[in-house]
Amino acid sequence: MITKQIVINIPNGLEARPVALLVQVASQYECSIHVISEDKRVNAKSIMGMMSMGISAGETVTVEADGPDEEQAIENIEKYLSSK
Repeated sequence: MITKQIVINIPNGLEARPVALLVQVASQYECSIHVISEDKRVNAKSIMGMMSMGISAGETVTVEADGPDEEQAIENIEKYLSSK
């Protein structure tokens, strides 16, 4: 299992379109991926779950990946969430 803290640099935070793109990125991987913010832990492959998080730009989240392709998954999710 890999855990990494990532600052959200997407200008308007995780609104509908950025969430859909994040879910699309996460769904490419076999490993389980979760995003943790404050007291919520949500499956990164779930659009409804990710929308319920209400994550804003500048917020720091923890991303957890567990499985055979976890390193590549964390790397690409970090690349996406850190992009401006």
